[in-house]
Amino acid sequence: MSSSQSDLLEKIRQQFDSSPYPRIPLDKSPKDNPIALYIHNLVTSFYLRDQRVIDTKGKVILDAGCGSGYRSLILAEANPGAKIVGVDISSESVKLAEQRLKHHGFDNTEFYVLSLEDISSLGYQFDYINCDELLYLFPNPVEALKAMRSVLKLDGILRTNLHSSYQRSNFFRAQSLFSMMGLLDSNPEEMEIEIVVDTMEALKDDVLLKIQTWKNLNYSLENKEGILMNHLFQGDKGYTIADMFSFLRASNLEFISMVNWREWDFRDLFKDANNLPVVLAMGLEDMSIEARLQLYEILNPIHRLLDFWCGHPQPSSSFIPFTNWTDNDWHCVKVYLHPQLLTENFKQILGTCIRECKPLYLNQLFSTHKQVVTLDSSIVSSLLPLLEAPQTIDYLVVRWMQIRPIDPLTLEATEPETAFNLIRDIIKLIENLDYLILEPQERI
Repeated sequence: MSSSQSDLLEKIRQQFDSSPYPRIPLDKSPKDNPIALYIHNLVTSFYLRDQRVIDTKGKVILDAGCGSGYRSLILAEANPGAKIVGVDISSESVKLAEQRLKHHGFDNTEFYVLSLEDISSLGYQFDYINCDELLYLFPNPVEALKAMRSVLKLDGILRTNLHSSYQRSNFFRAQSLFSMMGLLDSNPEEMEIEIVVDTMEALKDDVLLKIQTWKNLNYSLENKEGILMNHLFQGDKGYTIADMFSFLRASNLEFISMVNWREWDFRDLFKDANNLPVVLAMGLEDMSIEARLQLYEILNPIHRLLDFWCGHPQPSSSFIPFTNWTDNDWHCVKVYLHPQLLTENFKQILGTCIRECKPLYLNQLFSTHKQVVTLDSSIVSSLLPLLEAPQTIDYLVVRWMQIRPIDPLTLEATEPETAFNLIRDIIKLIENLDYLILEPQERI
C-alpha cells in the first residue's frame, strides 16, 4: 500500500472513530423494517441462485465493515441460529457494534478491529459475506474482492456494493469544492461541518450545486451524519455497471443478481414494455445481463448504490425455471412461505382477512414489486397451512376443493383440474411478489 493510500485509510478510520456510522440508537430494532430483513435473510439470495431453501442455523456470516453494528443486528435478526462475525478498522465503531448485539440479546457474535485485507487471519470460511457501503472506499476494489473471495466458501454468497458514478456525480462535485477549501485535509469535525453549512446556505438558490445537493434535502447542523457521508466523505468514489462487471471478472467472481433486482429492468422505463423501439426489441433476446443493466443505468441513474450479490463461479444451473415447468413438475413442487413471513403479526393479518372476509393486500409487508395485488379471503384460507409447514401443491389443491367444493358459476362440483390450474397460477403470482419459495422435489 502506497503512503498516499495509507494516509487516506487513516483519514477514513479517524472519520468513523469520531463519527461511527450509521448513527442509529442502540435500542432501535430492525423488526419494523421487513424489506431490510428480507434482503439480509440468506434464504433470499440462495433461492435466487439455486432455487432451493437453506437453513440459516449454523451458518457463519461475516459483516465486513460492520460500523456501529446495525447491519450486523439485521443479519442476526434475519438469520436465526447463524453466527455473526463483524470486522471494522474503527475501534469506536466495533465497541458500539458489540454493545448493540448484546443489548438485543445476541451472543453468538464476534467483533474485531481488523482491516479487510487481514480477514484470513480469523481462520473462518464464511457461508455469507455482507460488505455494505465499503467497497467503493478501497483504492483497488479488486484487491478487496479477492480478500473476501479467499474466505468465502465455494457455495457461499457475497453481497457488496459500489457508489454509482452517474447518480452520485453531484456529491462528487461538492466533495471537490470542499477539498479545494481544505476541509478534507484532515478528519472533518464540527468546524468543517459548520463551514459546509455556511457555504451552501450563502449560495443563491438557483446555483446548480445547491439545487442538486442541498436545497430541499434537509441538510443542516442537525444533520451532521448526512453532511459527513456526502459533502465531506473521505475517499468517496463512483463506478459504473461496466466497472462492476470488470471487477468481478478480475476477481474471478460470478454475478448473481442486483439486490434490488426488480428495480433494474430497463423495459419498465418505456411507456409500453411490449412495444420497444425496433433496435432494442430485436436485440433483446441476445442481450447480456450486463448490457441490460447498463441500459437502465444510462437511461435512469436513480440508484445511489450498485448493490449486488456474487460468488464463486458455480456449475451450470441444473434446475429448470418454474416458468418452464410441466404440470408433472408442478405436482412435485414444495411450496414455502418466505421465512420473514413466519411471524405472529402475519398470522394475525391472515386470520383477520379470513374471519372478516377482507382482501389481503400483498404489498403491505416486504414485496419488492411495485405491482399492487390483492387476494380473496378464500384463496388466503387455502394457503393458511403454509404458516405451519411447507406443502405440496396437490395438498393445497385438495384444501381449495374443500373450501370451494362447488363452482359458484355452474353450481357443479369443482373439477380437480380447474382447482389445480387456479392454485398454480396464484402460486406463480405470489412467488413473483417474493412471498413464496418454490422448491422442486424429485420429479416423476
